[in-house]
Amino acid sequence: MILGFNIGFLEIDLVDIIDILLFAFLLQQVYKLMRGSVAIKIFLGFLVLYLVYLVVNAADMELLSTVLGQFMGVGVLAVIILFQQEIRKFLLLLGRTHVFREGSILENIKSIWSLNGNNKKSEITPVIEAAKTLGGSNTGALIVISRNSELKFYAESGDRLDAKVSKRLLLAIFNKFSPLHDGAVIVYDNRIIAARCILPVTERDDLPAQYGLRHRAAVGMSENTDVLILVVSEETGQLTTVRNGVISQNLSAQELRKKINDYLFENENYESTGETVLKKAKEEAKKEEKVTNPVKEQRPEQPVDVTS
Repeated sequence: MILGFNIGFLEIDLVDIIDILLFAFLLQQVYKLMRGSVAIKIFLGFLVLYLVYLVVNAADMELLSTVLGQFMGVGVLAVIILFQQEIRKFLLLLGRTHVFREGSILENIKSIWSLNGNNKKSEITPVIEAAKTLGGSNTGALIVISRNSELKFYAESGDRLDAKVSKRLLLAIFNKFSPLHDGAVIVYDNRIIAARCILPVTERDDLPAQYGLRHRAAVGMSENTDVLILVVSEETGQLTTVRNGVISQNLSAQELRKKINDYLFENENYESTGETVLKKAKEEAKKEEKVTNPVKEQRPEQPVDVTS
């Protein structure tokens, strides 16, 4: 055992530690790639099905055990078919990893482990002002706003910018004569991650006929990821937001600001709402206590005659 130690009956050496660290690193990268997409839900579905199979097998239920066993026999092939896009993009990302780029290897490794999801105050005013100007000039735009991740899958399909969000930059990107105007812009953590990104198009057939490819791409993106998509119509100049396949169209600037704030600060609003409800419930309980148990008036004690 090389530089090892014992934990009870377990013997752990340096190779085991390296093995655990590499597995944790791989697991973290897979989670970052799948986070915010529908792939994580499919993976959880497979996990639940496998746990059901283990329980059925342990309970000696022959029929269910045989059926689920046949399904698990082709489980690896089914995973490859269902996750072919995620597997392809994961392998592509490994080939483009920062470790093999120019520069210091230690700095590149450090940049992989760095966390981008800082809880900063989101600046949405430049996005709203740019959307108003674009709508006024009937200039089409497609802006993806993310609160969880920078959406590497889709950012890699376009041109990476990593620039601070500003009204002038957004207007320059979506200018009709700009080479970056055709596609979507991804905004995360107050920065424009990439432009000219390709988004998945929805397969829904119940959308109105006036919705073009820009709106269908917004719906498709919202169905696959937890993001808010802002669409500026090139024909009418109307502002539309899409989230989870739900379309909110013909929004004013105030309504657009509310939609974005509700999305970005959804968790905080939920917590504050819960605290407010709890506080009100406690106050009502105190009021009921006072009504049901009124404070008895304290009467002055009568002097006791001890002379008799």
